[in-house]
Amino acid sequence: MPNLVRPSGRAFDQLRPISLETGVARYAEGSCLARFGHTHVLCTASWEKGVPGWMKGKGEGWVTGEYGMLPRATHTRGRREAAAGKQSGRTQEIQRLIGRSMRSVVNLAALGENTITIDCDVIQADGGTRTASITGGFVALAMACRYLQTEGVIKAEPILKQAAAISVGLFQDMPVLDVDYPEDSAGEADMNVVMSSDGGFIEVQGTGESRPMSRPELDEMMRLAEKGCTELFAAQRAALGL
Repeated sequence: MPNLVRPSGRAFDQLRPISLETGVARYAEGSCLARFGHTHVLCTASWEKGVPGWMKGKGEGWVTGEYGMLPRATHTRGRREAAAGKQSGRTQEIQRLIGRSMRSVVNLAALGENTITIDCDVIQADGGTRTASITGGFVALAMACRYLQTEGVIKAEPILKQAAAISVGLFQDMPVLDVDYPEDSAGEADMNVVMSSDGGFIEVQGTGESRPMSRPELDEMMRLAEKGCTELFAAQRAALGL
């Protein structure tokens, strides 16, 4: 992309350094430390026998997500939401997104009446915490499902396909992949794209921050998102030994 200099020095279509480290939480059925550059998210998957009351007797399981940021995940200390007595609207929106994304790639019937909770705790934030949570959260979920099969809790593999997410945006009026905080705060538009490994789109969230996006810009950002998620799917498979 001509004349574009990103704050990180990356090419317009280049991901930040990505790391998906598994087995980082001793007691969780599945765990992954997802690093997207300076954004670090600890993702754990915990199994619990049974399902919410409204699902009992249906023979299906449930997958849900929770999300939070540690007080010094950002430049200044943020107050713990537990101390404030309630979750912010942003937190609720992100954890619902995580849950929806995970459920879209799971056969809930194969999971049986079991619940898996994906906890995503942001250790350090530099933009893209929700996309790192989804990408790492899937790895933790897949590990937990593998554990349940090994222990004989479930018989069939409930994972239907992979789920990953990446951010794209307009920075200096140019479409860029994997937006970090400097680009997010100064960019013209921002999008989060969640995809499945069969090429499907699970969720797309986009906003023109300082101006509307044109159709060619939107098309290019979606192309970049597909490229980024394809690379993330490969990283997930490598982390899971597939």
